[in-house]
Amino acid sequence: MTTTTTPAPAVRSRLRPGTGRALVSSLVLVLAMLTALGAFSELVTTAGSWRLHVLLALVATAAVVAGTRAVTTSAWLPSLTGLVLAGYAVLVGYGGGALPLIPDGGSPGRLWALSQEGIRAIQDGVVPLDVGRPVELLILAAVLLLFLAADLLAIGCRMPALSGLALATLWVPAAALGFPGSTWALVGTGALYLLLILLGRDTPVALGRPGRIRPATTGLVATAAVVALAVAGVPALTALPIWSWSGPPVEGTGAMGAVRLADDLDLRDSLGRQSEQVVLRYQVSAVGQSDDDAPRATAGLAGPLRSFTLRDFDGRSWSREPEGDLTSWDRDTLLASDPALIGATPDPTRGTLIRLDLVVGALREERLPVTVFPRTVGIGDPWVYDAARDEVVGGRTDISQTYDMVVEVPDLTADLLRSATGDLPEEVQPYLTVPETEHEDELRDLAEELTADADTAFDRALALQTWFRDTSRFRYDTTVAESESDDAVWDFLQSRRGYCVQYATSMTMLARMLGIPARLGVGFLPGSLASDGDYQVTGSDAHAWPELYFPGIGWVRFEPTPAVQTGAPPSWSNPSTAATPAATAAPSAAQPSAAASASASAAATAGPDTGQARDEQEGTPGLGLGLIVALGLIIAAGVAAGLVLGRRSAPPLTPERAWTRLRTGLRRYRVSWSDAHTPRQAADQIRAQVDRARGRPLGSDADRALTALVAALEAERYTAAPVPVAEDVLRGWVDAVLADVRGTRSGSRRRATRAAAGDGPGPGDRT
Repeated sequence: MTTTTTPAPAVRSRLRPGTGRALVSSLVLVLAMLTALGAFSELVTTAGSWRLHVLLALVATAAVVAGTRAVTTSAWLPSLTGLVLAGYAVLVGYGGGALPLIPDGGSPGRLWALSQEGIRAIQDGVVPLDVGRPVELLILAAVLLLFLAADLLAIGCRMPALSGLALATLWVPAAALGFPGSTWALVGTGALYLLLILLGRDTPVALGRPGRIRPATTGLVATAAVVALAVAGVPALTALPIWSWSGPPVEGTGAMGAVRLADDLDLRDSLGRQSEQVVLRYQVSAVGQSDDDAPRATAGLAGPLRSFTLRDFDGRSWSREPEGDLTSWDRDTLLASDPALIGATPDPTRGTLIRLDLVVGALREERLPVTVFPRTVGIGDPWVYDAARDEVVGGRTDISQTYDMVVEVPDLTADLLRSATGDLPEEVQPYLTVPETEHEDELRDLAEELTADADTAFDRALALQTWFRDTSRFRYDTTVAESESDDAVWDFLQSRRGYCVQYATSMTMLARMLGIPARLGVGFLPGSLASDGDYQVTGSDAHAWPELYFPGIGWVRFEPTPAVQTGAPPSWSNPSTAATPAATAAPSAAQPSAAASASASAAATAGPDTGQARDEQEGTPGLGLGLIVALGLIIAAGVAAGLVLGRRSAPPLTPERAWTRLRTGLRRYRVSWSDAHTPRQAADQIRAQVDRARGRPLGSDADRALTALVAALEAERYTAAPVPVAEDVLRGWVDAVLADVRGTRSGSRRRATRAAAGDGPGPGDRT
């Protein structure tokens, strides 16, 4: 019996065309999101299972989205499905009810409460932050939302360049808080992002109806949108309250919300990364000024804002002495370090009156920042006044808290301070104490040597300040050298490297050895003027300075820290306005060589920028560097996407483009010139730099090629109808110069040489 087999009908695949590429794109996007989590490498700890939970949730969400996309032509349905299922999973996982996998009526409330707990943990935590369940919820939810947004843009809408916005958002916290993440993570994220753009060139995903969007149009639109949104959107994100009021603290390694000033300063500790978060914002206005010659009401005139002072130093670190008597005060009368002014009314005859209206940001202090000058302080209870230390204490600053001061800026002058004489009050005697260390005698000898030509206490103080601010002797450095003795001041004077705590402490101790009562003031520099006209003070403005006591005047601030960090010294101690005896050479034992740094220029303290000049390299490279890198990555990749998707052929080679190609090639050999140079001047620069670098001039053939290229470039730039030059001739001229600089005679160089010598068309030949 013969049997026949009838072929079964072919089963038509239910998968959409292009599913394979879409799956690969989804995988690349998942890897990019995981790599971008490296932005949190310094913000949070790696302990715990939070990374595994984020990985599993991300992979599961990606699988749901990719699976839905494989069987539908809708651009939006896969993302919507992923959003619904991811939201359900988060609700069950973090706000679950009595039954597994089934939420109840209280689940949304529990989820909301957990998220609020996570926000509070971020605001009050310390870097690196321990990732508990509340913080894990916030990270996981953010990653899933950003993945869904990036997936929709890159695959659903065929605009992969715009997906970079979602990837960059993960870097915003690190950039805004001043804690840059892993460099390798940034590079890896960028590489995967570019691969995603490459994969997205021909992804056949419909936008609801058949048709094809022109690649060039997509590229140009994506590039323009990325640039516009990156410039406008990312800075706006950093302005949100969750970022602008949360950041690393000044104390310890840094807090993500609360910024506090350390009062147990150790001279042997290097300066950690300082917060760039705004701790105070304030406005300055004049009070009753009718004299046009009166100083302008600026933050520089008000000076730094001091939170507290320190008296006790053990040779290594400072500690707080017991609090004095705490009293309430009339908010309309003065608080001052001079007992005679406490309770007085601000008087314009004693100085310039200005008003400060302040708003607290990330600062969480039990000691209120106030000016070093006499001032009224308008703030509610429970704040009280410690007259012995001139501190307003007892409360705790909180976000958006406001207070005001009317400051009486005295007319302090060098002559007034020189004339300050008399007996020291009993209460300042403890401020003459110096620790007993193995180098105490050497330090006393040094202090005497430095001030040998000074006749008054003020001139001795001025000589010390001038010596410390000399950048040929000292270098501002946030890294402290290893200790070599039990005397941190002596160790600092050996290394000559340190930051404000070392400078201020050293001057304080040397002043005490000279019989001048001295203490350490701790607070903030005046800050900088923001675009809205307010002054803003950040954690990186935290500062320490010495305050010296003069009979009949009170405590007076000096500034020994170099100008790169503090700007000019106070007007009364500025050597440009106060004559001072030159500091004599220090004993050789205390003068090891130190690398000199560039000295910043000093301006009058009363100027509008006083106290605000800061070394651009000081502080954290975070916000500026991290944000620029992230935005640069997005913009560069967006431009690359436009070029790739545009599929445009290379533009024709013109003399201008050939000149640019030559300039780019010569940079590899450290031959460059300024844009201000004309082509002929640039050619002279090329010849001179090549001659200087290798000891012989540019070869004759290469020189003729350079001359010919310059002539063609000048013709293109400066004549109405330049004669076109063939591309191979232009290319030959460029190759001839580069080959000669490189020192080889390749075949291309020989061909270029013949072209330059006349065997090929020249600048005057038509093609």
